[in-house]
Order: sequence, then C-alpha cells, then structure tokens
Amino acid sequence: MAYSQSPKKAGIPREVLKWLQSLDLTFFPKNVRRDFSNGYLVAEIFSWYFPADFHMHSYDNGASLPAKQSNWSQIEKQNISLMKEIIDGTIHCKPGAAELLVQEIYTILTNRRIQNIQQVEQGFTDKAYQDQLPMVARSTASVAIKSNLSLSEVIAEPNIITNQRKVLAIIHRHIEQRKEERTQDPKRFNVKPTLGEQAVRLRPLLASEPNLQMNTSQAAC
Repeated sequence: MAYSQSPKKAGIPREVLKWLQSLDLTFFPKNVRRDFSNGYLVAEIFSWYFPADFHMHSYDNGASLPAKQSNWSQIEKQNISLMKEIIDGTIHCKPGAAELLVQEIYTILTNRRIQNIQQVEQGFTDKAYQDQLPMVARSTASVAIKSNLSLSEVIAEPNIITNQRKVLAIIHRHIEQRKEERTQDPKRFNVKPTLGEQAVRLRPLLASEPNLQMNTSQAAC
C-alpha cells in the first residue's frame, strides 16, 4: 500500500529550486533535510553573495555533530537574520525545518516573495505526515518519540530535565492525537456513548401549553 510522501522527501517551491540550480553549487541537494543539516551548503549559498565574509575552506562538509555545530557557529556570527529554532531544526533534521530555512534564505538574498510558501508544522514535528496516513499506519508512542527526538538533539543538549520535557511533550501530543482519532472513528475503537449522550432531553413546556392540553382533552370528550 502506498502512503503519502514522507517528510524526508518533502519538496520546496519550484522557484526556489531554480534559484538553487542557478548558483552552481558544489552539489545539488537531493535530500533537503540531510544535505542542509551541516550548514555547508548554506555557507556556500551566502558565499555567492558575500564572498569576502564566507570563506569555504573554513567549513567542513562532514555529517558529524561537531562539524555541524562548527559550521553553523560561523554562519551565525555573520548576524544573518535566521531564527534559532529553524537552525536547530535543520541541524537535527526536523521535518520541514530545512525547507523553511531555504525559503527564508531565498527571501533574504533575492528580496522576492514566495507565491506558494511551503507550510510546515509548528515545532517541526511529523504531525502533518501522520495526519495523512490511515489510522492503522500511524506511529505508536515509542515510534513518535524516535521520529521527533533525534539522537543528535539529545547529544547537543545533554540536560536530562530538558530532554524529559521534550519526551513528555511528544507523548502528550500523541495522546491528544489518539483522542482525536477516537472521536473521528468511535466504531473502530468500540467507543460506547456516555449516559449523558444516551439521555434524551425533552424541551420544557411553556406556561401556556398545559392549558392548551386540557382544552384539547375536554374537546375530545
């Protein structure tokens, strides 16, 4: 059975793709999440516009977390107006983060507005992807944690309490999604109506209605 497209292969607007192709980069990003995570391509894009500020020999095109952190640290020192949340999401390959990052860079460097901007889930979760799947194919709580909390994210922020909060937030979101599914398809989950839902509430009689009923009874006699 074929399901909707995975967030890993989510695309970016065509106009942005054409712009990337015009830059003659070292390599063209085939997997947006993976290829932009280390910041190397981001630095190369900016080097086309600001060659004096971005020296590519100081950037590492590696996939390790230290390489990513080193590259992004140099980029952030250039005072580029990119949201920290988007950068962190891109580093840790969060769904939709890299796509939004590329669109932001496109707008900054070209001063053009994107007509059909790519929509992403707030917080860069896989909720939008899960919503497209049949209920039987959606993630369990453990898979949801694995999908929304990467190993590099835990290593970059080793604080136990912080990571516990992230896990609890994922579980809470998963529980809310399950509640929504039960509401949408109660038969599948064998959800029985509550006593309040079964009770039939009658409309209260108006003050004039009892007299009307008595007159009707007398006329019948």
